[in-house]
Order: sequence, then structure tokens, then C-alpha cells
Amino acid sequence: MSSQEHERNGPDGLGAVPYIPLSSDDAASNGSDGQSIGALVSEATQHVSTLVRAEVELAKSEVTGEVKKALTGSIFFIVAAVVGLYSSFFFFFFLGELLSEWLKRWAAFLIVFGLMFLITALFGLLGYRKVKKIKAPERTITSMKDTAAALKPRREAVAEHS
Repeated sequence: MSSQEHERNGPDGLGAVPYIPLSSDDAASNGSDGQSIGALVSEATQHVSTLVRAEVELAKSEVTGEVKKALTGSIFFIVAAVVGLYSSFFFFFFLGELLSEWLKRWAAFLIVFGLMFLITALFGLLGYRKVKKIKAPERTITSMKDTAAALKPRREAVAEHS
């Protein structure tokens, strides 16, 4: 039986994360009662080491996906800033002058300003929506809580035997 949090392929398509079995189906048939305490401690240490490495790999894979989302969202913010601050000055100036042929000059340039503002707001909104979708690495958090819960009773049992 293995932890569902450490599936070979995550539900979001991320790569494989190494895992160790939480319990062995054949532990009773192996006769583990005959092993020395040193061998059991060594095996437990090895499993804890593998578990910690698996947790780190899981965290890396989840954070990588979230960083990609953040990067995509930041690109929209950059586009919004470029249009807002360094827009094609001559094109908008031309547009203002063209509109001033039919409207008063101040009204023509006000319309051009409004158009520039709408474009900036649109790309800002797109960037905000992308960044808002970034979430915490929930599988890692759940897995770490499960690991802590699984190890806690064992510590109490070891303390009672001392």
C-alpha cells in the first residue's frame, strides 16, 4: 500500500515522484521478528531518508508548476506596462489628429487616451486573473501532515518502551 499523495504521475501531469510503501503487505511473512534492533533502525533510517527526499521532490514539482503560472501572469503585466507607458506614441498621436478632423481637438485626444487606458486595463486584468490562479502546493502540505501524523504515534510508543 503506498501513499496516494505520492502517485507516480500526479493528477496535473507532473513528473514521477519517488515514494516508499507506508506498510508492507508481506512484512508478516518475512519474519521481521528475527531481525536485530540495529538492522531495524538502519532500515527505518533508510526509509525516513527516502521519505524526506520524496517530500522534497514533490514540493519541487508542485512549485515548478506554480512558478510557470506566475511567469505567464507576469508576462501579461509586462505587456500592460509596455502599452501603458511606452505605447506607440506616434500612432496614438496620429489617431488623435485624425479624430480632430470630425471632433474638437480636446475630445479627439480624450478618446485616444480612453482607448489607451482600456488596453492597459485589459492586459492588467488578464495578468491579474493568471496570477490569482496560483495556489499553495496542497499535495505537499497534505503529504507532510500525513507523514508527521504517521511518525507521531511511533515516537510515543518508543518513549513508552524506554
